[in-house]
Amino acid sequence: MTAATIVAPEEDARAVRYRDAEAAVWRRYGLSPTERFVQVGSPPTRVRVVDVGSGPPLLVAHGTFGNGPAFAALVRELPDRRWLLVDRPGWGFSSPLDYRAETFAGTIADLQRDVLDALGVELADAAGHSIGGVYALRLAQRHPRRVRRVVLLGAGPMVDAADPPALIRLMASPVGRVMLQMIKRRRLTEGMIRGSGHGSSIDDGRIPAVIIDWRRAVNRETDAMRHERAMIRAFMGRHGWRPGLTLSDADLAGIHHETLMLYGTGDSVGSPTTWRRMADTMPNARLSIFEGVGHMLWLDDPKRVAAEMRVFLDEYS
Repeated sequence: MTAATIVAPEEDARAVRYRDAEAAVWRRYGLSPTERFVQVGSPPTRVRVVDVGSGPPLLVAHGTFGNGPAFAALVRELPDRRWLLVDRPGWGFSSPLDYRAETFAGTIADLQRDVLDALGVELADAAGHSIGGVYALRLAQRHPRRVRRVVLLGAGPMVDAADPPALIRLMASPVGRVMLQMIKRRRLTEGMIRGSGHGSSIDDGRIPAVIIDWRRAVNRETDAMRHERAMIRAFMGRHGWRPGLTLSDADLAGIHHETLMLYGTGDSVGSPTTWRRMADTMPNARLSIFEGVGHMLWLDDPKRVAAEMRVFLDEYS
């Protein structure tokens, strides 16, 4: 595979509106990121990386909630890390990929390795939220010398026991096409976030309006959710996940990296029992459970999430 830096793509009116929504989030949190575009793989895939903060590199793969701006509250609490926030293929300004369940593990591991190559980063910590956790684990599994430690932010489809949640099943169904049109409305975008366990954080202002406006821009001004639906449909079988997405016990037992798993009890994916068993299967994993927080747990309690990450990352530096 090849990896190279490339120039930014041309932007149409929708892209400009989306970029404005992103910029509003970064301003709200007092952050000034830069971006780089890299070309990786064969056939070539354009990937955008948002680079913010300074210090040891932390490569981050996002979930279905969204890309770089989703982590702004957490980045602000951990400015002493170089956050490499990757737009997964099909999101933001990254070009889409045609995923196949049987080749997914190798595809996402190699893509992240190539991103690190293009950025000139030999070794990084890897973090992931939701399905981004699968990205982080597959990178550690397939290219162990490129990863120092792993942080899993919230639950995701890491193991078969984490059944697809109702929202993901709905997206995969024929109704999903209609749903993608409906969530362009701000009220329904907010409803998605509330449904992920964050109603109280919206009501008390911990999740500011600018986050909801940005997430609506994802739905209205980009094709991210259409690409996400295509990916989900590639992985969903009649009775759950198709083989190739989740990690087996043997896969988990073979990942020896120090791993921090953070999970909120308001998260609808899996259960504390599921994640305790996963942590027990991995040789060097630890689980920290946050009572009452939702799927994007750092949106509810960014200071505590940042504090746990800092202790973990510094302990093994």
